[in-house]
Amino acid sequence: MKMETEKLSLRKYTAIIAILLVLIMTVLDVTVVNVALPVLAEKFGISDSLTVWIVTIYQLLITMLILPLASVGDLFSYRRTFLTGVAVFTLASAMCAASQSFAMILISRAIQGIGAACVMSVNIALTRLIYPPKVLGRGLALNGMVVASATAAGPTIAGALLSVASWHWLFLINVPFGIIAFFLGRKYLPQNPGERSKKGYDIVSALQNLLMFGLFFLALGGYTGRGTELKTCLMLAAALGVGYFYVRRELKRREPMLPVDLFKIRVYTLSVITSICSFIAQMLAMVSLPFILLGSYGYSSITTGLLMTPWPLATMIVSPLAARFVEKHNAGITAAVGMCIFALGMVLLIMMPDARISEWEVVWRMTVCGIGYGLFQTPNNIVMVTSTPIHRTGGAGGMQSTARLVGQTLGATLVTVVFAIVTGATYNLVHICLWSAVGFALTAGFFSLTRKNYRKNPQGTLLSSKPHSH
Repeated sequence: MKMETEKLSLRKYTAIIAILLVLIMTVLDVTVVNVALPVLAEKFGISDSLTVWIVTIYQLLITMLILPLASVGDLFSYRRTFLTGVAVFTLASAMCAASQSFAMILISRAIQGIGAACVMSVNIALTRLIYPPKVLGRGLALNGMVVASATAAGPTIAGALLSVASWHWLFLINVPFGIIAFFLGRKYLPQNPGERSKKGYDIVSALQNLLMFGLFFLALGGYTGRGTELKTCLMLAAALGVGYFYVRRELKRREPMLPVDLFKIRVYTLSVITSICSFIAQMLAMVSLPFILLGSYGYSSITTGLLMTPWPLATMIVSPLAARFVEKHNAGITAAVGMCIFALGMVLLIMMPDARISEWEVVWRMTVCGIGYGLFQTPNNIVMVTSTPIHRTGGAGGMQSTARLVGQTLGATLVTVVFAIVTGATYNLVHICLWSAVGFALTAGFFSLTRKNYRKNPQGTLLSSKPHSH
C-alpha cells in the first residue's frame, strides 16, 4: 500500500513537471521574441511596425482560441487537448527556426499560438485534477510562480542566447523540452473525471468567439496608429455586434463555451471582475514606468530592466506563501489586502521626486507592488477555480486566462490612449497612468472584499458562510 502511494505521488509530481515545462515555454516565447524583434527586422528586411506582428499574431491566436479549446477539454479530454497543444507548439517552434521569410515565420508563429492556446486553456483544469483539494492553492501558486519567473527571466535568457548563438535558438530551445513534456504528459497526466456531456461541439459558438475577440483586440490595436479611427470604430462595432448574438446563443445552452452559466455563481463573477481590474492596473504601471525611468531619471535600458525586476520576483516569492495562508484564512479578504498594498506601492512610486533618485528608492517601491500583487493573485485564482463545478473547470480556467489577456490588453491600450490624447511632460503622463492604476487596484480590492462571506469546503467548492437570497 505504501509503495502504491509513493508511485501515485511520483505520477503526480511527474505530471506537474510536464505542465510547468510547457508553461515556461509558452510564456518565454512572448518575452524572448520581444527582445529579438530588432534582429528579426534586420534578418527579414522589414519595418519595426511589421515586425511587431511576430509577437501580436501569437498573442492574438491565444486570446481567440482559449475558450473554444477549453470547451474541447470539457467535452472530450483535458489531457488530449494539452498533448495536442504540446505537439503543435513544438513542431511550430522548429518551423519558426527554419523560417526563411517573414511570411513563413508569421505563419509559424500563428501555429505556435494555436499550440499555446491548447495548453493554456486546460492547464488549470489539469492542475485541479492532480492536486488534492486541500492543497490546490499551492498548485495554482506554483503555476503563478513559474509564470512570474519566466516573465522576469525572459529578457535575460534572450540576451544570453543572442550573445552566443543566432536567433534560431530562441525557438529551437523549445524542441527538446517540448518532446520531454509530451512523453511525460502522455504517460502521467490524468483523464477527465466523471460523466462527460453527450452534446457535440458547438462550431457556431466557436466561430462567434473567434470573431468577437479577434475584432475586439484588432480594434484596440488600432489605437496605436493614426488616421485609422474609422476602421477602428467599425471593427469595434462589429465585435460588439457579434458579441451580442454570441451571448444570446450561449444563454440558451446548458454548458456554454462562453461560461455565462458560471457567471450565475456570484463569487465567480466577482473574481473575474477583480482579475480584469487587477491586470489593467498591472499593465498601466508596467508599460508606463519605463518611460519615467528612461526619460525623467535618465537610467540606461539595462538598468531600467533591472529596476523593473523586483516586482515579478517579489510576486514569485509571496504567491506560494499566500497559497498556504489562505488554506486556513479567508481568501477574499487576503486578496483585498493584497490589492491595497499594491495601490500603496503605486502611490509611493507617484511620490518619487522628478529629479533622479537612487536605484534603491525605486527597488523597494517596486518590491511593495510585487508583494501586494503576489498576496492578491493566488487567493483570487483559488476562489475563481474552486467556486465552479469540477466538470466545468476547463471553462473556468479558460475564462481566467481570457480575463488576464483582456485586462493586460486594456491596460496597455489605456497607456497608449493617455500618451496620444493628453499633452504634457512624460513625467505627468506617467503619473496619470499610475493614478489610474491606483483606481483600478482599489476597485479590484473592493470587489474582492465583497467575497469575504465565502469559505472553501473540503471538496474544493465555495460555500457562503452566511445565507443569502438569489
